[in-house]
Amino acid sequence: MSQNVSAAPFQTRLMEPKDWDDVARLIHLSLNVWTEKNRGFKPISGDWQTMLVFPRVYEGLDPNCCVLVDETASGRIAGSCFFHPRPTHVALGILNTHPDFFGRGVASMLLKYVIDFTGKQGVPLRLVSGTTNLDSFSLYSKAGFVPTCFFQDLTLKVPESGFTVQPPSGCVLRDMVSDDVPAVVALEKELVGIDRERDFRFFLENEGGIWHSSVLVGPGGVDGYLVSVKDPGSNMLGPGAARTEEQGVALIRHELNFHRGLSPIWLVPARARTILQAMYDLGAKNCDLHVSQVLDKTKTVEGMGFEAPTGIVFPTFLPESG
Repeated sequence: MSQNVSAAPFQTRLMEPKDWDDVARLIHLSLNVWTEKNRGFKPISGDWQTMLVFPRVYEGLDPNCCVLVDETASGRIAGSCFFHPRPTHVALGILNTHPDFFGRGVASMLLKYVIDFTGKQGVPLRLVSGTTNLDSFSLYSKAGFVPTCFFQDLTLKVPESGFTVQPPSGCVLRDMVSDDVPAVVALEKELVGIDRERDFRFFLENEGGIWHSSVLVGPGGVDGYLVSVKDPGSNMLGPGAARTEEQGVALIRHELNFHRGLSPIWLVPARARTILQAMYDLGAKNCDLHVSQVLDKTKTVEGMGFEAPTGIVFPTFLPESG
């Protein structure tokens, strides 16, 4: 008699449109269960449909770039992870495991898939991860990721009257337009070392009507930019970058005015003391901590394929860029 060989308990595949609802439910449940258990509150007050913003945005920006782990026996989705290929890097997006499968290696399978994919591209893998979730931090640390920059998450209730904005001398703040994209791309490559022109085109197309993008223009051209998203599933400032902290303060105050009556979140580098003090003066409070990390299997830790930012960086979670 032939001996039966048990199938692997889990298998990976790419997300399909029919999976969107299940992935949104998974993200909603995973975030709420972990946060309530470990921090005593649920971060997502709306229902699971609000989390459809993730497959909607990510698939619109990078089709076929979400890996799923299915339980083989039941066919249930046990975990999901979005990823974003760019010319200079791959960005690791939101990664979630269904609570029923916590501790069974699902997250490691998802991460391995993206690491293997990135290795074939020959570029670094970047992410921004929470430091208060030590299970998550350990997952990335064990895989070889190296922390590069520490960020403080801030939030405040934006008054209906908004905030006055005084751009630095000689500078103008205005909406970003398509003609600005080459200059914005060049600025980010100079300050941060990454190229994501596709993202900026996507923000400006704004098919879902959830994005707003600003630029700060100085005598020599574009010196900063800041994007924000306003959606029931994500109300956040970023991505953004600026040459100076003074410019960063002006960009944040300007972009906050598009979130009047809401309580957006934004990330500020912990070393940017001028920005942090200006935000505290507005009434902002710390609500979490994050760290950017990079993995490059082709280089030593000293090389890492990472360029330290020479300006101010404002990362985001939708879409993540590291």
